[in-house]
Amino acid sequence: MEKIAIIGSSNTDLVIKTERIPEPGETILGGEFMMTPGGKGANQAVAAARLGGKVAFITMIGDDIFGKEALDHYKEESMDISCVFTDPETPSGAAIICVDAHGENCIVVSPGANNKMTRKDIDMAIDVIESSDIILMQLETPMDVIEYVADIAWEKGKKVVLNPAPAVELSADLIKKLYLITPNSTECKQITGIAINSPADASTAADALLEMGAGNVVITLGSNGAYVKNHQMEEFIPAILVEAVDTTAAGDTFNGALCVGLSEGMSLSEAVHFATKAAAISVTRMGAQASIPYRREIS
Repeated sequence: MEKIAIIGSSNTDLVIKTERIPEPGETILGGEFMMTPGGKGANQAVAAARLGGKVAFITMIGDDIFGKEALDHYKEESMDISCVFTDPETPSGAAIICVDAHGENCIVVSPGANNKMTRKDIDMAIDVIESSDIILMQLETPMDVIEYVADIAWEKGKKVVLNPAPAVELSADLIKKLYLITPNSTECKQITGIAINSPADASTAADALLEMGAGNVVITLGSNGAYVKNHQMEEFIPAILVEAVDTTAAGDTFNGALCVGLSEGMSLSEAVHFATKAAAISVTRMGAQASIPYRREIS
């Protein structure tokens, strides 16, 4: 089994369940409240670890109660946390999440210590990166760090996987170093300028990403499934129909599972099928990491 290094954010999620998402300027009464560990990087690391991956997590937390609780939690998730760094002067990242009756959400993130990660921290984690085979990143840490990691990993022949969330513009140089990019439809439009309203649009957008230099493309389409394409194959993989309770961390579960599948030698198509199963389970539960399944739950 190949090793997976995940570089990304660590947050604490403050979640409120509501009947609907409030309008601007509106105050509404909510229902159930949860405080759970989150952050795209942490969610993906926990997902990969629970699903059987050999995982190292590289992140930055604050020297506060949120950071200490997160670190205790990571210790329980069977992953290498030797490169979970602490910034003594900046609060840990936090997210306010509103989840409506249909499982849709809106999220506001305060990056906190996540924004303090630097190239020097990556230099301190170089042994972990160089001993890993798959490097998974997102965009809740500074772009300078992401590009630096991609440079190192690409030069060392690692498989660099980027989940480009939240959506921002990416440099051509970064895209050329990606073994795999996994945008959703919104993120794909941000990068390519192509709105995805049909399978044909997904194919055109995937072609654009391949022309930019990405080795493989997986466009996640929520309840409509995922579109997979490289220079040898293309495939539409339908979602598994379930009753969604909370879609928070569904994409992160998908990405963590996808990398586990690849680390076990699955084909890209097989890995996406595996990831689709994991994501489908996650949306039937409340919370971010609380919703992530274990390997034994996937048939």
